Amino acid sequence: MSERVRVTSGSPYETTFGFARAVRVGNRIIVAGTGPVEPDGSTTPGFAADQAVRCCEIIVTAIEELGGTAADVVRTRMLLTDFADQDAVGEVHARFFGAARPAATMAGAAWLCRPEWRVEIEAEAVLGKAVHG
Repeated sequence: MSERVRVTSGSPYETTFGFARAVRVGNRIIVAGTGPVEPDGSTTPGFAADQAVRCCEIIVTAIEELGGTAADVVRTRMLLTDFADQDAVGEVHARFFGAARPAATMAGAAWLCRPEWRVEIEAEAVLGKAVHG
């Protein structure tokens, strides 16, 4: 059985809800649903794109702490509270993960953990040689 290595991001929900920001098992890194939480625990102000940038920054940092890079991302899921934000969030996603071209899902959500959150993103990465096709 592979050892589990965990990292946290300081989100107040990690302790309260009992989860890690990301877990690495073998060559696989799984990043939990990541909301736009600032280092002080507040929500990133601004529009969905601003919040998506913060989510992606947290995700990439967690992956890097576990030995990977954004290029290792193979799967993402984006949850939006307003379908009108899809293009803006998609553009941010492309900026962070476009080179990796992961399998991606974007879906609507009735609500997220905080009413001011417009987006939440999760990711999975697999470390090792990339296969381009």
